[in-house]
Amino acid sequence: MTEKTWKLVWQDYFEGDEIDPTKWHVEIGYTGASNKELQTYTDFSENIHLADSCLIFTALKKNYSGHEYTSARITTRGLHAWTYGKVEASIKIPTGQGIWPAFWMLGENVSSVGWPKCGEIDIMENIGSFPNTVRGTLHGPGYSRDDSIGADYYLPNQAFCNEFHLFAIEREPREIRWYVDGYHFNTLTYKDVPGKWVFNLPFYIVLNLAVGGIWPGYPDRTTQFPQSMLIDYVRVFSHDLKDGNDIDQK
Repeated sequence: MTEKTWKLVWQDYFEGDEIDPTKWHVEIGYTGASNKELQTYTDFSENIHLADSCLIFTALKKNYSGHEYTSARITTRGLHAWTYGKVEASIKIPTGQGIWPAFWMLGENVSSVGWPKCGEIDIMENIGSFPNTVRGTLHGPGYSRDDSIGADYYLPNQAFCNEFHLFAIEREPREIRWYVDGYHFNTLTYKDVPGKWVFNLPFYIVLNLAVGGIWPGYPDRTTQFPQSMLIDYVRVFSHDLKDGNDIDQK
């Protein structure tokens, strides 16, 4: 494909002492019922804080609000959403059985059409018991949960938890591309999905650290707490593209 010139349009380097409320909404409460997760998200400093120019999520084995664990989740929902371009984050992920860090996006219309009709783009997910593997995935109408479409990226002879890595997608009207540390490991187009291509509308960013769930499984005696996910920065880039909502869609 033709080399593009990317223009930085939004960023957060997590400098200072507080999370910027004009950029992020810190979610609180239990939001993992559909995946049978175990954590409650809080805004407690022990679960989410800034330090050394990083945003730090910490999952703790702590009974709170009827659940066994506490952790953190932030979104740009209601604040910022983007249709096309590049979205990237430099992240050092945690590890361990039942640990589930994720960097992803949801369609801004989720409240009106529901999930999965709104679409979900998983830029990076990791099952903590597989420390050298991350996955990029699409969920949409007719291809969600176990029927989702994606690919794994394997880090040879290393674990992602040992250092920061750059996870990114590039989104066009007809395709989405996934990258780890600049390496392009997967592309999905509107022809690859068995249902409607729903990725031509604004999507917002989600970062979270879950504990347990149907996909990653649950903590066991080998799982050590606390577990922390460090985000060095998040950036969004654009390039010139027409709206794209008028293209032929399945």
